[in-house]
Amino acid sequence: MASLSFMVGIFGNIISILVFTSPIKTFWQVVKKRCTENYKGVPYITTLLSTSLWSFYGILKPGGLLVLTVNAAGAIMQFIYVTLFLIYAPKDKRIQLMKLVALLDVGFPGVVVAVTLLAIHGNMRLTVVGILCAALTIGMYASPLAVMRTVIKTKSVKYMPFFLSFFLFLNATVWSIYAVLVKDFYIGVPNGIGFILGSAQLILYAIYKKQSAASKLEESTEEAEEDGSAHLVKGDVEIGSYNVEDENQLKNRTIAKGRSLPKPPVIRQYSLQKIMKTLSMSP
Repeated sequence: MASLSFMVGIFGNIISILVFTSPIKTFWQVVKKRCTENYKGVPYITTLLSTSLWSFYGILKPGGLLVLTVNAAGAIMQFIYVTLFLIYAPKDKRIQLMKLVALLDVGFPGVVVAVTLLAIHGNMRLTVVGILCAALTIGMYASPLAVMRTVIKTKSVKYMPFFLSFFLFLNATVWSIYAVLVKDFYIGVPNGIGFILGSAQLILYAIYKKQSAASKLEESTEEAEEDGSAHLVKGDVEIGSYNVEDENQLKNRTIAKGRSLPKPPVIRQYSLQKIMKTLSMSP
């Protein structure tokens, strides 16, 4: 059982590292566009807090080397992500996130470590830190609920990266098995909840991925139709203007032609009037 739990723990370390590296593509886009767009910074802040305290738990727990190594690596990666998010976030959002980072990732872990080492003794240390870690891990798995709400509202999976959701699900599954093998309640409960929430994220992704593809197809079709209609309207306007111009030119030519007709001579008109006057004066 010890060797099996060790192998599962190694596999859990690999999966956890993949979870921690999965946002690299997202942050590559953030750095490239120099903007965080609608991505949420809270999941990375809470994950940094969780990995920091789990590292402390691994130090306190006998035989907790696997827990320590993977969470220490995760804490370093999450620190990088949070730093990049703070750099490229809008100014108003950056100020809020900096306050949150100072509270959750600096102040709270410092207080926990200080109180645990100075005020708590014996096995009670592991119990207190284990409860805190379990609660924070549940928060880590529940933090994407805001993103899930955005997916349902917008009917788009743009801001819910698939690989992050998939590896969170896989990570929760493996560590749940590990917790059962080593009989660690503090690891088993939060990862069991993470398994449920991860399953919900994958179901949402499967549902709205098809709708996102269909909406993109409809948008491209509408754009093509609008472009075609614009060309037709433009052609009609050109034809209409051409016809109006032709008609105006024809009228101008007719008027000019009428004006160019020969008028009766003035002398002939005077003679005709004189004859009619003479006839009217005779008996």
